[in-house]
This record gives sequence, C-alpha cells and structure tokens, in this order.
Amino acid sequence: MSAPKPFSGYEFLIAWRYLRARRSDGGVSAMTWISFIGIALAVMALIATLSVRSGFRAEFVGTILGANPHVAVYDVAELNDAGRLERALEDYEAVAEAVRGVAGVEHAAAVIRGQVLSSYAGRNSAVEVIGIAPDDLAAVPLVAEPEFSQGALQSFGAPTEITPDVDGALPIPGGPGIAIGSGVARELGASVGDRIRLISPDGARTPFGTSPRVSTYEVVYIFQVGRWDIDRTRVYIPFDEAQTYFNRDGIADEVQVTVTEPEEIGQYVLPLLQAGGDVQIWTWEDSSGAFLRALQMEDNIMFIILSILVLIATMNIVSGLIMLVKNKSRDIGILRTIGLSEGAILRIFFICGSSIGVAGTLLGVALGCAFAIWIDPIFSFVNFVAGGGVWDPSVRMISSLPAKLELDDVMSAVLLSLGLSFIITIFPARRAARMNPVEALRYE
Repeated sequence: MSAPKPFSGYEFLIAWRYLRARRSDGGVSAMTWISFIGIALAVMALIATLSVRSGFRAEFVGTILGANPHVAVYDVAELNDAGRLERALEDYEAVAEAVRGVAGVEHAAAVIRGQVLSSYAGRNSAVEVIGIAPDDLAAVPLVAEPEFSQGALQSFGAPTEITPDVDGALPIPGGPGIAIGSGVARELGASVGDRIRLISPDGARTPFGTSPRVSTYEVVYIFQVGRWDIDRTRVYIPFDEAQTYFNRDGIADEVQVTVTEPEEIGQYVLPLLQAGGDVQIWTWEDSSGAFLRALQMEDNIMFIILSILVLIATMNIVSGLIMLVKNKSRDIGILRTIGLSEGAILRIFFICGSSIGVAGTLLGVALGCAFAIWIDPIFSFVNFVAGGGVWDPSVRMISSLPAKLELDDVMSAVLLSLGLSFIITIFPARRAARMNPVEALRYE
C-alpha cells in the first residue's frame, strides 16, 4: 500500500480559485464569508469566556491568599464554663515560634477574631474584628498594598488624641487607631479621622452578669482589597487591645500562617501539625475549596456549551462545501478525465473547507485575545450604554470584571476549532472525490 501523497501546489491553486469564485461562476463566496465569520465569532466567544473564567479564579485565589492566612493553627476545642466550645491558644507565642521553623513558612502571627456591631453617626453595621499586631498587619499583602487606601497604615495601633470639651485644655491620648475595609467605611459613612464604636455583647463580667462592651476607636486607615466580603466586613484592631476587648487576656484564638507555595498547601499540613503540637489545622483550601471546585465545574460546563457553538459554526463549512461540490461537478469530471486521482480531488476540497476554518480560527483568536486584553474599556463602554449598575460587587464578590489570558485556554480553543473544521470538511470532500466523472459530464 502506497503512502499518501503530500499536498501539491496545483491543488492549493485550484482550491483558492474555487474559494474566491463568484456565485455566477459556480462559486459560493457568500457562504464562504458566512462560515468564516461564524467560526471567528465562535472562537472569539470561547476565548473570551475562558479568559474571564480564568480571571475570576485568579482574582478569587489572589484575594484569598493576599488578604487571608494560608493556614490557621487552632487549639483543640474545649467546653468553657458556659458550656460552649471554645478554642484558646494559651501558649500562642511558642506555637507561632515553632511553626516559623517549618520549611516554607514565611510568616506566623497570633490573632484574635470576633463578630461585633459597629456604629457611627446613627448607622450600624455588623463587622468581623481581627486583633493583630501592627507589624503582623503590615505583612498582609493586600492590606499593606491594596488596590485603594486612605490614611496611613503606620498609624495603626498608635495612640490617638482626644480633645476634651474644655477651653484651652491640651489633647490627651486616646485609644489605638484601627483599620477598616472600604465597604465598612461606606456603610457607616465614616472616613479617616472619624471615631466609630464597636459594640460586643460579650463584654465586662459583673456580679449581675455580662454587660455589653462599647469602645470607641479612631479610623486611621481604610483599605480596599477588591473582594466585597472582605472589604464589607473586615476591621483590624491591635492585638493587645483585642485581648482586653474580647476578654482574651493571655490567650489568642489562632496563629495565622503564610507559606511560600500556597497552591501546594497540602505539603505543609503534616509539618505544621508536628511543630504545633496538640493543635488543629485549617487551610485556605478547606475554607474555599468547595467554591473553587464549583468554579472548575462551571468552567467545564461553559467549555462544553461553547464547543457546541463552535461546532454549529463549522457546520456552515459543510453546507457551503456541498454547494461548491455540486456547482463544480463539471470541473470535477474534467479534472478526473485529465488524470487527477480521487485523492487529489479530496485534497482540493479539503483545502477549501479547512482554509475557511484556519482563517476563521486565526481571526477569532485575535479578537478573543483583544477582548481579554482590553476588557476594562470594553466593559466600561457596556456599563455606560446600559446606564451603569451592570456590575454588582455584593453579588460577584469582586470589584471589577477580571480577565486572564492563558496559553492553555487559547490553545484549547484553537485545537477545538481546527479539529472540528478538519473533521467536518472530510465528508463533503470524500463525496467530491468519489463522484463518477461519466455521471458528472453526462448532461454537460
């Protein structure tokens, strides 16, 4: 059995003449353009969608890893005097020092967490308060270098001043300055320099029971990390102040750890457990893994749906090629008569169909990449035309529409489009190759 012959120059020449022939000459230029545009738009939609989904995942993972600990080290839960489960690290300094010695650990900081009510100028908002040392807060990447900030992070934890309502009196030191998320500031209507109240139901213990604790703090730093559920709820206060405020004297709730390779967090779990002693580990994948798996499943579903769109676009090649074969039946008969083989005829019409697929795919890749690169001005235009309000951060959790162009996504779209174009083209090309030259010329 002889090996298949490569494509010849005359085959490309004949295929090119057929593609650009006018309909009056038996060509199908209109159908060719429809197929070309359809494939280009389908590939563009596929690349644009995949880039946005990759951007979503990268944005979520980036904010999770940049504003939250990669690993939280807890003490084993125990029942307190009130009969509630409580986690309290009494030797938190020793635990933090021990986990710092684990290979790959960049930072470890003891923190205190609690949910309280914040109040300012008659407006209230539920917030999550995190007690952390100033140096440790400066090591949180998206807080130290957020996408937007007001005030000075260096003022966090420093004593503020209160001017008494007495003429001529000198200012006296107030409580430590705190940092709040931009969503908290917007909800309360507060800005840098304003003093907000934090109200905790678990306050001072008296002979008559526990009374709510109300403390006033000056806002010295406002940050926006770009994730709504963090900006809308997060308040940082100094660690020592949090111990007093939440009745945690001498203890911490957890030790927050950041590592060099958070994407490979599983390799750190056992060493951290061994270093921490009788502790429990909670990683960022434990808290957000289900959400990331849902994103991955959505990515797969979107790829399948848009693959169908690409398939529909490539089907136009079949209809156009069938019309071309029918219009060129006389030419096929003549070519077979002068000595062209079935393989040569097949290759000519395969070139016709696959050329449309290749050209449409290249244009689609260019348009899809351009969409991903210039997504911000494009989306700003769409938002302007729609009158604003297209993007709601409270629903989508991030402040803007992200897009991340990845080579794997582009190659997936290219291979899918070209593969479908080549496979689809084979069937009408085979029909042309098997056409009987006698039947093709009988009525000519």
